[in-house]
Amino acid sequence: MGNPQILVPYGLVVLLYFSCFLKLTSSSSSSNFTDQTDLLAIQSKLTFDPTETVLGGNWTTNTSFCGWIGVSCSKRRQRVIALDLSYMGLQGTIAPHVGNLSFLVSLDLRNNSFSGFLPNEISHLHRLKVLILRANQLEGNIPPTLYRCEKLEMISLAINKLSGHIPKELGFLPRLEQLLIGNNNFSGGVPPILGNISTLEVLSMPSNGLTGSLPSSLFNLSSLVMFCVYQNYLSGSFHDVDLCHSCPRLHFLSLSLNNFSGQLPYLSNCTELVILSLSCNKFVGKIPADIGNSKNLEVLYLGFNSLTGTIPPTIGNLSNLETFVLKQTNVKGSIPHDLGRLSRLITFIIGRNGLSGPVPPEIFNISSLQVIEARDNALSGKFPSSSAVRLPSIGFISFSNNKITGQVPSYFANFTKLYLFQVKNNSLYGPIPKNFGSLNHLETLHLGGNQLTGDPGVPTLDFLSSLFNCPSLKALVLSENPLNGTIPNSFGNSSSPLQLFSIDKCQIKGHIPKGIGSLKSLTFLSWDNNNLSGNIPESIGGLERLQRLYLGNNSLEGSIPDELCLLRNLGELSLENNKISESIPNCIGNLNLLQIVSLSSNRLTSSVPLSLWNLENLLFLDLSNNSFYGNLPSSLRKLNAIQEIDLSQNQFTGNIPSTIGSLQTLSSLNLSHNLFTGSVPQTFGEQLKGLELLDLSFNNLSGAIPKSLEKLKFLKYLNLSFNYLSGEVPFGGRFVNFNAQSFLVNKALCGRREFGLPPCKTHRTQKSKVATHLLAKYVLPAIASTLILIALCYMMTKYGTRKRGKTPSSVEQLTTVEHIVISYQELRRATNDFCESNLLGVGSFGSVYKGILSNGTTVAVKVLKLEMEGAVKSFDAECKVWRTTRHRNLVKVITTCSSPEIRALVLQYMSNGSLEKWLYSHNYCLSILQRVSMLIDIASALEYLHHGQEETVVHCDVKPGNVLLDEDMVAHLADFGLAKILAKNKEETQTRTIGTLGYVAPEYGSAGKVSRSGDVYSFGIMLLEIMARKKPTDEMFAGEVTLRQWVNVSIPDNVLEVVDAGLLILEEGRDMFATESIVMFILEIGLRCSEEVAEDRMDIKDVVPELKKIKVALQE
Repeated sequence: MGNPQILVPYGLVVLLYFSCFLKLTSSSSSSNFTDQTDLLAIQSKLTFDPTETVLGGNWTTNTSFCGWIGVSCSKRRQRVIALDLSYMGLQGTIAPHVGNLSFLVSLDLRNNSFSGFLPNEISHLHRLKVLILRANQLEGNIPPTLYRCEKLEMISLAINKLSGHIPKELGFLPRLEQLLIGNNNFSGGVPPILGNISTLEVLSMPSNGLTGSLPSSLFNLSSLVMFCVYQNYLSGSFHDVDLCHSCPRLHFLSLSLNNFSGQLPYLSNCTELVILSLSCNKFVGKIPADIGNSKNLEVLYLGFNSLTGTIPPTIGNLSNLETFVLKQTNVKGSIPHDLGRLSRLITFIIGRNGLSGPVPPEIFNISSLQVIEARDNALSGKFPSSSAVRLPSIGFISFSNNKITGQVPSYFANFTKLYLFQVKNNSLYGPIPKNFGSLNHLETLHLGGNQLTGDPGVPTLDFLSSLFNCPSLKALVLSENPLNGTIPNSFGNSSSPLQLFSIDKCQIKGHIPKGIGSLKSLTFLSWDNNNLSGNIPESIGGLERLQRLYLGNNSLEGSIPDELCLLRNLGELSLENNKISESIPNCIGNLNLLQIVSLSSNRLTSSVPLSLWNLENLLFLDLSNNSFYGNLPSSLRKLNAIQEIDLSQNQFTGNIPSTIGSLQTLSSLNLSHNLFTGSVPQTFGEQLKGLELLDLSFNNLSGAIPKSLEKLKFLKYLNLSFNYLSGEVPFGGRFVNFNAQSFLVNKALCGRREFGLPPCKTHRTQKSKVATHLLAKYVLPAIASTLILIALCYMMTKYGTRKRGKTPSSVEQLTTVEHIVISYQELRRATNDFCESNLLGVGSFGSVYKGILSNGTTVAVKVLKLEMEGAVKSFDAECKVWRTTRHRNLVKVITTCSSPEIRALVLQYMSNGSLEKWLYSHNYCLSILQRVSMLIDIASALEYLHHGQEETVVHCDVKPGNVLLDEDMVAHLADFGLAKILAKNKEETQTRTIGTLGYVAPEYGSAGKVSRSGDVYSFGIMLLEIMARKKPTDEMFAGEVTLRQWVNVSIPDNVLEVVDAGLLILEEGRDMFATESIVMFILEIGLRCSEEVAEDRMDIKDVVPELKKIKVALQE
């Protein structure tokens, strides 16, 4: 047996071991219970779980928490090491209990809707390596204590609402490899200490509000692979900065959409660089030749800067380059032949520069090329011969607005994937190739503004027959070419997708073919300024979708066919300067969408059908220089949108109807050279407040000139000559600007010598003496007494207010429009006496100044021009709206000022100015996410105005200029000067005011019916403008096609062709297919909102959720 003295200590050891084991087991069990409790606390903070994964799944005490969905535990200790609840659509807040999961290594809550603040308790997780909270709605600051998580390797907080400064404490994380905090609201500078994180590989901070210059320490990060700061407000230069000397592993560098200036960065050592984006900054100088050393470069964006010099030939050394964008800089010179060595190039965009010389034939031999965009340069020369061309993948070719000469080569028809070919406004000549008709994918063919012809010696333009058979062709523009031929009768089949056909100013002769009616999809037809003859065929009634018909300035004969009345979508009818005879069809009243009717200089006779005067949407009517006769109808009130009427040089008789005075939108009225009798209606001066031109010359009018015409404040031209008018000519108002030419050959007129008239013979002198006596004896004393009484009342009121020591509240200040809230003198002080340097903008009824009140508050002061007609009414309308509305996306009114000297609104100051400024600035480019966010803001404001109150408010002037952006780039709707409040349960009302051309809904043109759907129409047009960066009044929409039609034609296959080019550059990192899909969804909302028929438009309350879905998709 062993020694018993040894056995006793051994027994104690065994006993101690089991005691420790039991204690350890008890401790482990206790810790496990703690993890379960903390997970349940996290669950309790959830408010919504669409898939019921966490709230309705297996997260219960009946099962082990290690088996709960999204929970991973360590095998030995059964402690939570990973929590992954990503992509579940969860809503709620992040519970602070997450900081108790002390073994947690990975926390992934991405792509949910968590809100609230980031818990400080996360800093307790000392084992944490991965923190992913991107694509939520978190706000507040990043906790500075996060540096205590010393093992952190990845922090992803992008696409949230986080704000404040980037904490410098993040620089103390010794193992951090990825820091992704883009698409938030961070401000201030980039902390230099981030340059101390030697392990950092990815630093991504795009789409924030960061300012200042980039710390030089960042470019000492030898491990850095990706550096992205696009779309901030960063500035500074990169003088003598060798970016890649200390960052030799750099693959991705994006500095786009900032305010960087000076020379481009030194890139000689950037041999590993794959993506380089420097667009939309203020860089100057030449493109460095050493850029050719970046042999791995695949994407190069340099556009929208102020670069000079030439394109360096060394770019041809970038053998892996796929995308090269150099749009809208000041680069000149020729395109280097060396670029032909870019064998992998897919996208080549060099438009809007000063490039000259011929296009190197080598470019046309890059087989991978899909897009060539070189418009708006000074390129010359000819297209290369067929032997030098090999572009099997090309889909987009644009050389518009250059100086290219020669013929259009037939080999373009061999590019089977070609969907857009634009060479307008060059010097091309020769016949248009017939084989373009074989291009099955061709959608847009624009050859206008050249010297192209048909086949020599062939009178028929046979190439058109093949084009009409193109299965995808939607837009065909051949305008301003000397085609000098006839149009063939073969228009293909009725399923042709052709929507736009413009062949004006082409010396076209012969008849309009009867087969024209087979183009069932046509919406725009422009054949004006040609030599067409014969009748308008009855088959034109088959163009059931036609919206614009231009056949003016030809030699057409016969009558206007009744079949024209079948074009129920027609908005513009232009038949002027032809030889059309007989009468206007009575059925013209069926075309209730007509806005413009121009039938001048024809041979039309008979009376004007009554139905024409019932076209409620009519804006312009020109029947001049015909042989119309009869009386004008006494009732013209349905023309409530009309702006211009020209009935001159006809044979109208009878009195001029006084009801013309009810057409309060009328700006021009020409009834000259007719046989009208009677007097000039008194209503003209009393009601036609916006009238600018009035010509009643060469008639048989008699009686006096109404003195009420003095009230026409905007009247610029007046001609009453060659009538039988009598009496004194008024001399007040705008009459001071007229001369004798306005009153010639009216023998019984008298008045001022400046009018070339004899003085009036009256008892004026005697009457004047009596009037002077009465004025001195009775009127002046009464006026003096009244003024003294007013002064006494004012002093008493002022003294009483001081004595009581009360200041009216902001609510009391807006209870009445006339109540004086802030003095004129204080506003003068605040705006530096309305100094021009403080001027923010000028509108229809006034100006807006920046001001600083005595309490230091920065405000915007909108000062009304009281002399402007409608200004006071505009002020009243704004005040009425502001009293009843409160919404985060409406500009807030701080107070008002109304005094004899001024009427003003004191508004919340919007530091980032108008959306219009941002859209059309060359220094900024808004991302898709920003644009969608702003559209949501605007739509939310409209939803509140339309549905959020007892009485509906219709804004009536929705446009980018009336959308203001605060310091956080949140959009606010402003300017309610034209707004209308609809009575309860009333869907529409009438207005006499004029919105902004291009944004106004067709049902009331520039005036007329006002309803919520009119705002929706304006919103839709603005949405299209925001995405396309094209105003609806852009010169490209002057005569051929509208913004809406242009966008509509692009869907679904050419969506990216109408989108702001800067936007596509900005979205360079995003999958292009996904971008195209998202853009299409956005544009479709704009099209649905801007439908011609009000009933077909979306309701704004349906627009908001649609846009929010798109925003979520963008964030993912």
